[in-house]
Amino acid sequence: QVQLVESGGGLVQAGGSLRLSCTASRNIFSINVMGWYRQAPGKQRELVATFTSTGNTIYADSVKGRFTISRDNAKNTIYLQMNSLKPEDTAVYYCNARTSISYWGQGTQVTVSS
Repeated sequence: QVQLVESGGGLVQAGGSLRLSCTASRNIFSINVMGWYRQAPGKQRELVATFTSTGNTIYADSVKGRFTISRDNAKNTIYLQMNSLKPEDTAVYYCNARTSISYWGQGTQVTVSS
């Protein structure tokens, strides 16, 4: 069982930055696949950035060069640094961790005003 708690969302103007955090209830050293997804109103949940099982990172084309995913295994936490935010980045951002089961956090709202 893994519980995930996101934080760091909020309201920011276009061009601004936010850093999201996702802290797990257990050691994440052995959880290879962890990442961030988002869901905007009326749209499907989509991948934003993730660590893969081979230790690589994958980013959605829409966020490449602006967002950076990182992790601190000692703190059981992954991060999403979001720079140059755009109104179209507005969504609820969810943390995901995959073992034999896929776990989700409760989500954190990010709103980017124009």
